[in-house]
Amino acid sequence: MPLADFASSAEAFGRATTRFFDHLSDIHWTPFALALLCLAAMQLARAWAWRNVLRAAYPGVRISFLRLSAAYLAGAGINAILPAHAGDATKVFLAKRQIPGSSYPAVTSSFLVQTVFDTSVGLLVLLYAITQGLLPKPPNLPNLPAFELSFWAEHPQIFAIVSAALLLTLVIAIYILGHRVRAFWQRVRQGVVILTTPRRYLREVAAWQGIGWLLRFAAFWLFLEAFGIGGSVGNVLLVMSVQAIANVVPFTPGGAGAQQALLVATLDGPSRTAVLSFSVGTQIAMAAWSVLLGFAALLLVFRTTDWRGLIKQAEADVEPATTAD
Repeated sequence: MPLADFASSAEAFGRATTRFFDHLSDIHWTPFALALLCLAAMQLARAWAWRNVLRAAYPGVRISFLRLSAAYLAGAGINAILPAHAGDATKVFLAKRQIPGSSYPAVTSSFLVQTVFDTSVGLLVLLYAITQGLLPKPPNLPNLPAFELSFWAEHPQIFAIVSAALLLTLVIAIYILGHRVRAFWQRVRQGVVILTTPRRYLREVAAWQGIGWLLRFAAFWLFLEAFGIGGSVGNVLLVMSVQAIANVVPFTPGGAGAQQALLVATLDGPSRTAVLSFSVGTQIAMAAWSVLLGFAALLLVFRTTDWRGLIKQAEADVEPATTAD
């Protein structure tokens, strides 16, 4: 049954993709191009915030924004290809290589500092969508043509067990690392040291993340205009909420399939075809743009396009370095 649901979800995404390419002539390309520029600026703003976190963790060490932003773009590009945020390991690996004396626990925890602001804003966006009745009711979720949504909605006990197992695994992993590596917690604290100075955190991290969120908001507004649906605060927040839900347990890169099902069920547009075209077109454009920027960064800054090799090298490099600490 789950395999059949997954096949149906993939088939629905394929049909939606076909409709998008059939209606390319209907797209307004000026707002579409501006939306892509906003997304690129958003990535750079977030990379600048991450650089400020690392500068606080390693004062006195010169951290090149060019190379760090290239690492950030490369990781985002890999995340657009592979599910489960596989590119984040590449971001950490490339960042550590350019900071003398750095450690994986510190660089990883510095990367996670951004989740404080992102989670807070994401919950507010989701709360707005729920309180305004923009999202489908829970009883309707199993009927949506998306494997990620229908499977978990039909099997809430399995979802609870899987979530608990993942949380338990994380706790056990942290416990083991904390006992095996003497300097582990010290390194982790080093990566999040900027949180101990709230004013600096707000000025150098949260403010830049806020700019990133505004640029993302502008990008979705422009995408809605490009596909003839019409930009509005409600529509943009609905799209951002749908993205957050679709990426909770992403079986596919970017939650492909789940986003289309949710948007067709919730977003008001000129027609169902227009909504499908917007959903698929935006997702394809964002993924392709991330891949293009990521591979350009790898080629121009790191002189390689072997992203698979980088992932393997990162995985092989983490354990010996952690054990040595």
